[in-house]
Amino acid sequence: MKGWNLTLDLHAPSPTPLFVRIARALEEDIRRGRLPPGAPLPGSRTLADSLGVHRNTVLAAYRELETQGWISTSAARATYVSPTLPDVPARSTAGAPRTAMPTQVGFSLPSTPLRREQPEPSRGMLVLAGGAPDIRLLPASLLARAYRRALKLHGKSLLHYGDARGLHRLRAALAGMLSSLRGLAVGADDLIVTRGSQGAVDLVARTLVTPGDTVAVEAIGYRPAWHAFQLAGARLAPIPLDGEGLRVEALEALARRTPVRAVYLTPHHQYPTTVTLSPARRLALLAWARTHRVALIEDDYDHEFHYEGRPILPLASADRDGLVLYVGTLSKVLAPALRLGFLAAPRSFLEHALGVREAVDRQGDTALEAAVAELLEEGEVRRHVRKMHGIYRGRRDALVEAVERELAGALTVSPPAGGMALWAHCAPGVDAAVWARAGREAGVVFTAGGDYSFDGRPVPAVRLGFACLKESELAEAVRRMARTLPRTLRASKRGLSVKA
Repeated sequence: MKGWNLTLDLHAPSPTPLFVRIARALEEDIRRGRLPPGAPLPGSRTLADSLGVHRNTVLAAYRELETQGWISTSAARATYVSPTLPDVPARSTAGAPRTAMPTQVGFSLPSTPLRREQPEPSRGMLVLAGGAPDIRLLPASLLARAYRRALKLHGKSLLHYGDARGLHRLRAALAGMLSSLRGLAVGADDLIVTRGSQGAVDLVARTLVTPGDTVAVEAIGYRPAWHAFQLAGARLAPIPLDGEGLRVEALEALARRTPVRAVYLTPHHQYPTTVTLSPARRLALLAWARTHRVALIEDDYDHEFHYEGRPILPLASADRDGLVLYVGTLSKVLAPALRLGFLAAPRSFLEHALGVREAVDRQGDTALEAAVAELLEEGEVRRHVRKMHGIYRGRRDALVEAVERELAGALTVSPPAGGMALWAHCAPGVDAAVWARAGREAGVVFTAGGDYSFDGRPVPAVRLGFACLKESELAEAVRRMARTLPRTLRASKRGLSVKA
């Protein structure tokens, strides 16, 4: 509480002397954890000024507490809550005593929370989970310089309420990037800047979905996006995958049984399998959506990192009918904590989405948007992407080589054409979920395929992110995986046939 006035509840009328009421209020706050052991207390003059009482009243209260063992005074005359508190029964008071923050609510909640607890990796762990960028390589000095310049030159306007669509300067820079690299014919007014791609997905869900609508999703896919649609009231319908991506014929079969409001998919590098939706299926999907007037929500979360062959343009680049709501992010390019994503969509949809944005989130971090806009305009983001492209490709190859060397009998992997992670299939007899738990105990974090399945069933595969670790770290991570492998073999040699 250093730097803040300490407030106490002394308003209830009482014949008890004021210094005793102050002492009892402080004692109660110590009991309930508001003032933890060792916490500094304000000086007597400071607390007296804050409470509007004479200093001698506070001194008397402090003497009372010190006598009882609740507080102590150092040689420098500073006052602290005692490190060891006295074992004294609480006084009975009129009404229910105040306690620490309750752990349970006094009203009903949904039966099952959507959030899955993910323990923080401990120091020394090598994390292959997910597909995060290596933030050690972020040009932090350039970002800091741009941020300082934005605040110095435009702080008065940037720190005020701004446009819910995002800073025009950033939207214009993003539109230029999307037009040049991804084939989208968009301008600044065709975009909303959001807090990461998850913010864009949530905005789409809140704008598009009404309770009971059916949203089709990939049967092995990105659970946080599924949760956003569920929170909007959608019924999710899983669509199977194969080596060409989403199976459009299964989507057509679903539509014959029930109306489909939207399809959420990751066609460029399918999450988590990294499969690219084939050209024939792209055309079939767009034709089907046109016929049935279904929205396609395209999450192109790591477009920049494609290593083999010609760049694959998004579905949105071929959309002529206003079907595709295109979601992207700068989190994979720069850093996840910057929370910069975007939604490109027909303007009539954006008008509806802006009403939702203003009600839920109001606007983004305008100063940060100005700083990143400068980096885009000056070509710093482009140069960083080119640098990371080569580094991540080398790390992909290094991880594939390490897996083939150390885990040849356990995992089968082919280098993905793009992305920031591998999808490796487990041999019969290898339990991916057990292996992942054993790996964490050995200091390596990776994800079992079942964590991505819609119904929670085991999938004999693991996802191994390679972008955030150096090649030497990747080699050590795979060695740790290899050391834990014998503990994961099933007693029976039955393997699962699920494959994506």
